[in-house]
This record gives sequence, C-alpha cells and structure tokens, in this order.
Amino acid sequence: MTLTDTATALPDRQTRPAEERHATELAFLAAHDEGPRPPGWQLTPRSVITFVCGSAGEALKLPEPHETLPRELVIAPKFVGERALVERCVVTLAGERGLLLVGEPGTAKSMLSELLAAAVCGTSALTVQGTAGTTEDALRYGWNYALLLAQGPTPQALVDSPVLSAMRSGLVARVEEITRCLPEVQDALVSILSDRRMSVPELSGTDEAQVAAAPGFTVIATANLRDRGVSEMSAALKRRFNFETVHPIADVDAETALVKRQAVAAVERAGAAFDVDDAVLDVLVTVFRDLRAGRSAEGWDVERPGTVMSTAEAVQVAVSLGVATAYLPAGDPLDLVPGHLLGVVRKDDPTDHARLLGYWDGPVRRRAEDGSATWRRLWDLRENLR
Repeated sequence: MTLTDTATALPDRQTRPAEERHATELAFLAAHDEGPRPPGWQLTPRSVITFVCGSAGEALKLPEPHETLPRELVIAPKFVGERALVERCVVTLAGERGLLLVGEPGTAKSMLSELLAAAVCGTSALTVQGTAGTTEDALRYGWNYALLLAQGPTPQALVDSPVLSAMRSGLVARVEEITRCLPEVQDALVSILSDRRMSVPELSGTDEAQVAAAPGFTVIATANLRDRGVSEMSAALKRRFNFETVHPIADVDAETALVKRQAVAAVERAGAAFDVDDAVLDVLVTVFRDLRAGRSAEGWDVERPGTVMSTAEAVQVAVSLGVATAYLPAGDPLDLVPGHLLGVVRKDDPTDHARLLGYWDGPVRRRAEDGSATWRRLWDLRENLR
C-alpha cells in the first residue's frame, strides 16, 4: 500500500457528532413513530427516550417498507443511567424549559446533552463552551467589524451566537460548563429563558431589534459539582432551569461493559486492535469504583482521593493500556495499571499518592491474601507506585 493509499483509507475526522454517528437510527425512529411531536421536534418524546436508552434488545419494525432504511432495527443504548432521568429530561425539553445537567466530572453529562439535542432537533452543533474567558457575545451576538465600519450596525453585520441561531430556528442550544462562566455572562441567559426573545439595541427602529424565539427553542446546560473554577449561579438563573443530577454508574457490570466498549472504539480509531484481557478491565473498574465510593465492594473502608475517579478516567486508562499493548507490547497490561492510576490520582492533589498506597495496603492486599491471582499480581506491583 502506498502512502497515498494509506492517507485515503484514513477517516476524514477523528470523531463525528451524534447526529452523524447515529443517522440511521434517527431516521428510522422518525419513520417508526408517527405520533404527535412538540413543535420543531424531529422525533416524538417517546422515540427520543428510545434513542438515548435503546430498545432493550427488541427489533423495532417500520409500519411500511422504506427505500433507504432497514425494515427492522435494534436501537442500541447510548447512555448508561436511569431511564427515569432521561424521561424527566425529555419532559423538560418538551415543555420548552431550560435543562441543567449537574454532577461530578466524568458522568457523561455532555454526552447526554449531545444525544438529547441530536434527537430533538437534529443537530448538537449549536454549542457554547463555558470558560472563565467566555464573554457575553458568546451567548448573545457579535459583529462583523468590517461590515460594521462600512455600513454601521445593520442586520447583515450582526453575527449570531449559537444561542441566537437556535432561537431563530427553534432548535436546542447547548451551554457546556455554564458555571465556569462569570456570573455576569451567565445572567445573559436570564431574559432569554424568561422572555424568549433577545434585544439588539444597536438595531433599534428596525424589525431586527427584537429576535423572538421560534417554537422548539430551549437550552441544555451542564455544570460540574466539583470544580475549583465554578462561579455560583444567580437565583434568577437557577429558577429558569430544571436541575437533573447525573450520578455515577451504579451497576458494576454496566460500567465495565461501557469502559470496554469505549476503549475498543478509541483503540480502533488509533489504528489497532484492542487486546486487553477482561480480567484486567475488571480490576481497573473495581479500583475506580472503590476509590470513588470510599468503600470497597466487600465493605472495607477506603480513603477517597480528592481527584474524581470517574468512568471517563477509567476509559482513558483502558485506552492507554490498549494502545500500549498494541504498539509497545512488553508483558502483561496489568503491569501498567499502577503507573496509570498514579497519574490519575495525582492530578489535583499530590498527597493523594498516599491514599492510593493506602488502598494497596488495604483492599488490594486483602484480596491477594484471599487467593486471587490477579490481585496477587497487582499487590506485587506496589513498588511501581513509588
């Protein structure tokens, strides 16, 4: 294969938005359920829930044959969590109410936000990433300064923010990490969510001085509960949102399956096959869950590190193990686990190193003494934590 052939075979993008990754499922669900839909929605609320949570292994069947779609299709689950949570989120959006997804880092808030936007309005692209440097323009509008200087403030010189674009089209706008924005920037959403219109004073006297939200417009925002960079939301803004807490995955088997599924996909994108034994993944997920909860599955107390031991972090460690096994094979992938765990727990507080050692001297040692060969090997690797 030539260099040109290799370049041609590579995917054109590392990732694709949810509406592209799951285009067949979205089109299928639109044709499958012809029930009533809120204004501007691509799917019925029931189909949005099915898209996010899956069809529980059941093959859905179209009422009539379709030229480009399969007659039957099993909808895969995409979010691992409570179905009741997803149902409440969909009801909130159907009522054109702002939705705020809160929780610890790594609990798939952004993924859920993306999936909901893709299913409701067909695009998840109208997104504002909140940071300490985000300005009010990112939530309202800006200007094309070349046109502004040449023509003055005209509708043609106006540059819509993602939120303003969503208002005009009746779509879902997403605001990631809203509490990372300064309070005065956050409060730009207060009038938008209450009055459902945006004023453009510079265009006073024209039809564009007030932009009214089209039916279907709403906002999904996300916020982390544990973040040193957060800014407290005002009471006025809080009242404009329905809050939903996204908790860590409760079921160990579901979390292990998710970690493996996402790690396999990531390693395959890196051009390799995933070849990490399930026993290693079981150990990895168990360690993350024990440290996250502050208690082992056996009921032994564990000192929690300050770092959030999230599922997302577990996925990244599993990906690292898979890539190392594929490209730098040198023994058992389990040998690499302590070093990667140390890198995770030291991100926020170097003193968490001692907490990880304490975990090794507690549950890891006790499991090794109970006769588990895998945990015995992990106990023997304690020196790698120094």
